[in-house]
Amino acid sequence: MVTKSRASSAAPAPGYSRAAVLVMAAVLCQQLGAAVAVLVFPAAGPLGTVTLRLAFSAIVLLAVARPRLHGHGAGAWRAAIGLGVTMAAMNSLFYEAIARLPLGTAVTIEVLGPLVLSVVASRRVSALLWAGLAFAGVALLGLGQEGLADLDVTGVCFALGAAACWAFFILCNARTGAAFPRLGGLAIGMAIGAVISLPGAILTSGSALLEPAVLGLGLGVALLSTAVPYSFELMALRRIPAATFSVLTCTAPAVAALAGFIVLGQHFGLIEAVAVALVVIASMGAIRTASPVKARKLTETPSPQPSRT
Repeated sequence: MVTKSRASSAAPAPGYSRAAVLVMAAVLCQQLGAAVAVLVFPAAGPLGTVTLRLAFSAIVLLAVARPRLHGHGAGAWRAAIGLGVTMAAMNSLFYEAIARLPLGTAVTIEVLGPLVLSVVASRRVSALLWAGLAFAGVALLGLGQEGLADLDVTGVCFALGAAACWAFFILCNARTGAAFPRLGGLAIGMAIGAVISLPGAILTSGSALLEPAVLGLGLGVALLSTAVPYSFELMALRRIPAATFSVLTCTAPAVAALAGFIVLGQHFGLIEAVAVALVVIASMGAIRTASPVKARKLTETPSPQPSRT
């Protein structure tokens, strides 16, 4: 009887495989959204595309979450404003990075943010080994570009800035989630982020933001990057453990490289592929060895995952 009970408890929940497919589909949608965003840059620029993405995403989330705007204290609003500022900075830096670097390269550098946060949250020395493996992978990216000189230094700096903002986003999202029910805080924060990013978009893009084709592509980026992935993630988390979910999302750099190749025709050689593989393995290892208590406190958010929004 004991053996049977243990076997039944270890068996995957019904729909486990389908949930895993949904998670991977969500990751693919997010990276396709980033690839489509690059196609919008010639017309709207990175900052204009950020504003369109945040604005349309905010409209979708506000319609779904319908957050109450009254009855919240000053602390809650400070958390929401902090989240909005972080999202505006994170997405702006990331879009400036992918305007200069291959998508797979930018995402590989960007995931250092949550990876370092996971290492900090861990109580195990082995976490430092995963961090070292990840940084070795990022270092290989320069070799894959036929020398470090061929990597756009400005783009690398933007990607590193986005990585730092992603770590702050995880923390801000957790605080906002504690102050607002469900997705309400995220929806409000995203609306604030859209407002914050608007001046830069107007200065760099002007009236191009109002062109129907640009608005249509901006809506497509928002749906691919936010609305569709969130729907898939919410459905998947009903079937699989959060730890398994997080491990699956670590494949983002590899998926980004694939999306860059398919949509943008960006070449990814053997050395770059090895670099991405090292970062993916390090991310998975860091999650698997992180202290369960501290890691959960750092990564609990009102959204399905602490992913870049």
